[in-house]
Amino acid sequence: MNFVSWFGVGDETLTIAVIGALFLAIIVCLELGRRLGKRSLDRNDVGGSSSAGAIDAAMFALLGLLIAFTFSGAAMRFEERRVLIRDEANAVGTAYLRVDLVRPEDQPVLRQNFRDYADARLDAYQNVTDPAAIAAQLAKIAKIQKELWRNAVAAAAAQQGSQATILLIPAINEMFDIATSRMVAVQTHPPLVVYVMLGFLALACSMTAGFGMASGNRRREWLHVLAFAASISLTLYVIIDLEYPRIGLVTISHADAILRDARDAMGPATR
Repeated sequence: MNFVSWFGVGDETLTIAVIGALFLAIIVCLELGRRLGKRSLDRNDVGGSSSAGAIDAAMFALLGLLIAFTFSGAAMRFEERRVLIRDEANAVGTAYLRVDLVRPEDQPVLRQNFRDYADARLDAYQNVTDPAAIAAQLAKIAKIQKELWRNAVAAAAAQQGSQATILLIPAINEMFDIATSRMVAVQTHPPLVVYVMLGFLALACSMTAGFGMASGNRRREWLHVLAFAASISLTLYVIIDLEYPRIGLVTISHADAILRDARDAMGPATR
């Protein structure tokens, strides 16, 4: 699997290009629908039928419903990712504090393991558009996890019956579990067919809207055309921005400050 898709990232330039193409395509479909409507009126000299109006209403209702569900899902997943960042910061901070439960001679190595782990977790989300960098960072995190777990188990085993076994080991395990949950969360997106369906419905509704415009004023209503195209295009752009929150205008990068504060509380590296 491509590691870029793991982090749910895409190329922002490509996204803007696709949305721009959709904006132009909507305008073209509106104009095409208008011309077809004029041709139908010139040939039949009658207005649109009530059945055609019902079909138009059903199509726009379907488009609105699909946009609403997609937007709601994207916003929910966006908030879930922010909550997971907070939960990971809390888990890291709690586990680090419980290092006090092991013998003093075992604490320096464990504390440095925690610093390395927190640094690696922060770095993992700094260069999310580079698949090679992401792959290397994930491998580094896995290596640090193994080392941290091995040292923690050894330190707890050296104190049979101590609170370290009861409190420290489960806290580290929870810290690793939340990291996995974050990885799953950034991979969770609607299937591509949903976005294809959104684009298809937007263009189909543009055609029918343009067809309906022909029965009224024969002149082009550019204000309405541009407003409709911009509204649909910008709405889809915001949905994509929420779905891929490491790029674009809507990001969760500011939430990383919570984990960064937890790392700063651990003090400087000792090696």
